[in-house]
Amino acid sequence: MSSQLPWYVARAGGIVAWALMAGSVIWGLLLSTRPLGRRPRPAWLFDLHRFLGGLAVVFTAVHVLAVLVDSYVHFSLVNVLVPLTGDWRPLAVAWGIVGLYLLLAVELTSLAMARLPRRLWRRVHLASFALFAATSVHALTAGTDRHAPAFLLAVALSIGVVALLFALRVWQASLPRPAPAGARQRDVSAV
Repeated sequence: MSSQLPWYVARAGGIVAWALMAGSVIWGLLLSTRPLGRRPRPAWLFDLHRFLGGLAVVFTAVHVLAVLVDSYVHFSLVNVLVPLTGDWRPLAVAWGIVGLYLLLAVELTSLAMARLPRRLWRRVHLASFALFAATSVHALTAGTDRHAPAFLLAVALSIGVVALLFALRVWQASLPRPAPAGARQRDVSAV
């Protein structure tokens, strides 16, 4: 086995994990903002969002395990689980560790969504924005490919799309909500 294989696996696993996570965040925002209208969606669109997030967990595990196996930069289990404990770019690695914990929190609560209060699930799921930010910073500061034009373009486009959809979501949340069908209207003339 080539001594560089774990390094290539770590690089590829990290890039793929980031791309899957970004895709899941973007897809989730597309589902929640409904930029094309409110018509019913097939269930597979929601399943795709969940699949992308789950696959991001798998490739994050590949990334972390390959970093542990790699012999060029020596990372211990503590270095990949506790921020600021390693010698190699500690702040850049810390962003990735924070992203790992946020990814696990979002995914585990999503798996348990049926058993959790909706409000708790929603609050934890909002951590997806912090997850996207932390892993993007990690990729741009720790990644070997952080200077590659194609990767920089992908990150910039993803950040732009997430920012645009986030702004749309905030704007939609600020709009007054219509009264539910069948709700009684209060007679203000009697006051």
